Amino acid sequence: MALQGPEELGEQVEEPEDLDDQDASSISPAEEITMPSGPGGDDEPKEALLLPWDRFSAWLHCICVVGFDLELGQAVEVIYPHHSKLSEKEKTSICYLSFPDSNSGCLGDTQFCFRFRQGSNRKSSLGVFLETTDRDAPPCLKREQGHYYGYVYFRQVRDKSLKRGYFQKSLVLISKLPYVTFFHSLLKIMAPEYFEKQEPCLEAACNDMDRWPTPHPGRILTLPIMGVVIKVRIPTSYDKPETSQLVQSAQSDSQVSIVLPTIHEVDLFRCFYPVFFHIQMLWELVLLGEALVVMAPSPAESSDTVLALVSCISPLRYSSDFRPYFTIHDSEFKEYTTRTQAPPSVILGVTNPFFAKTLQHWPHIIRIGDMKQAGEMAKQMKVKKLKNLKTLDSKPGVYTAYKPYLNRDEDIIKQLQKGVQQKRPSAAQNAILRRYFLELTQSFIIPLERYVASLMPLQKSISPWKSPPQLRAFISQDFMKTLEKAGPQLTSRLKGDWIGLYRNFLKSPNFDGWFRNRRREMTQKLEALHLEALCEEDLQQRVQMHSEVETVDLVLKLKDKLTQAEREQLPVRPGTVAKLRAHIDAVILALPEDLQGILHKPSTP
Repeated sequence: MALQGPEELGEQVEEPEDLDDQDASSISPAEEITMPSGPGGDDEPKEALLLPWDRFSAWLHCICVVGFDLELGQAVEVIYPHHSKLSEKEKTSICYLSFPDSNSGCLGDTQFCFRFRQGSNRKSSLGVFLETTDRDAPPCLKREQGHYYGYVYFRQVRDKSLKRGYFQKSLVLISKLPYVTFFHSLLKIMAPEYFEKQEPCLEAACNDMDRWPTPHPGRILTLPIMGVVIKVRIPTSYDKPETSQLVQSAQSDSQVSIVLPTIHEVDLFRCFYPVFFHIQMLWELVLLGEALVVMAPSPAESSDTVLALVSCISPLRYSSDFRPYFTIHDSEFKEYTTRTQAPPSVILGVTNPFFAKTLQHWPHIIRIGDMKQAGEMAKQMKVKKLKNLKTLDSKPGVYTAYKPYLNRDEDIIKQLQKGVQQKRPSAAQNAILRRYFLELTQSFIIPLERYVASLMPLQKSISPWKSPPQLRAFISQDFMKTLEKAGPQLTSRLKGDWIGLYRNFLKSPNFDGWFRNRRREMTQKLEALHLEALCEEDLQQRVQMHSEVETVDLVLKLKDKLTQAEREQLPVRPGTVAKLRAHIDAVILALPEDLQGILHKPSTP
């Protein structure tokens, strides 16, 4: 069940077309197929107007090469394209976050990701275009506003010709997009080639990317890169949860080398396996925006676990800060480790043993050992007391004094254990766990969706000649009263203190982020319905009953509505914007010529 556009909105919300029945024709490299997205404006973004490097910038901010200098330490050796801008603070963050801590002992090739604050309020020339492409993305896949992701391919191999005795270098993709699976797959193609052929190879890869179509939700894309072709689909917020929308081509896809079934999902079962007896408690901690630290032996395990935690409440967007890999050199180190105030709402992934002491005052600590193979059974672990965590060598487990609100679901534990015993494929275990989290989150969110939908004014209260009606206020006590008859017990068999969980959730950043988004969507829906009501009116008959001054005032207000519809991409029915534009032109033409000039007389064919 999709969480956006609940049935309770009734006549005010239109259902998007079902994507399952769509078919795709054959695809050639760098070609795209447009799938029907949800409700939206009349115009699709015009990609033909994009300038050189605009297509590249729609995917990546830049590519960095970080090396190790005996005198300088980590240093950014190359930034590509060369015109890309990074502040000194951003470069410093990238340098320290692109290498594992020395204690990690990562020999060979290692992949992980990090996330860091954007140093300056840098505005992109693609701003409006990217907002349009972002409109139909699921909440968890929208572009980051104040942060960048860094996707790292780190190589450390013995090299006697170097003073240090080791070759150490990272190829890093910097992006606003949280497409972790896609970018890691991309690095597996790019990095080995780069380490062998150096910068000319990087230039060729960037030129390939600048010919890619933009990552517009709902499209299946074939993306050529260095002689390999990747096929992906960018999800939309209208997709049915847990269904793959990747449509196969009519041909056999002879040119496609790699088909990615997902661009962003991590393997939840593998990540949670060391602590999977506590998955439900971890879901509650993430849902409530509690301060969490993941202590892991390597950046790969640290970043995967943090991303798994953030995604376990999907399709709800995690609204607090999270750092898949965090170091003592991070610019927010003092801010996040201070003991003078309560730990902030943030999830940190760390590997340095120093953090065992620095963060031991944090309320919830997850210790991850080396991730076990799927054939090994994790032993049942009790929740450990925080005082037992002295060093990073402590046993794996969850260290917290937190008491869960909900009773533990023994069925999911037994199901996963049985899968391990029967050697069920990891992909199947992952699918079971992802569906479990999805259904748990939906059971929790549906009562909120139902109540928020009741705050929407009735469509009959919308008058074209009055301002659109306002949403009613969200009143916590009123919402709590609805839970007795229409609470999560309708869709979940879990018992426990659901009321207490909701009460705490309403104070959390995740509720604030979710409600802001829903309120904006519903306000835009009201504006769209108001616009559609205006389009159904006979404006020319109405202006005959009014003076020229009133008619001019009407035209100006209608032009404002038109600008708003295009700027905010209001979810109006197809043809509405064009119809309103025609109404405005007709009203202007009915005015005297001198006024037509003032109101920018429309060009006649």
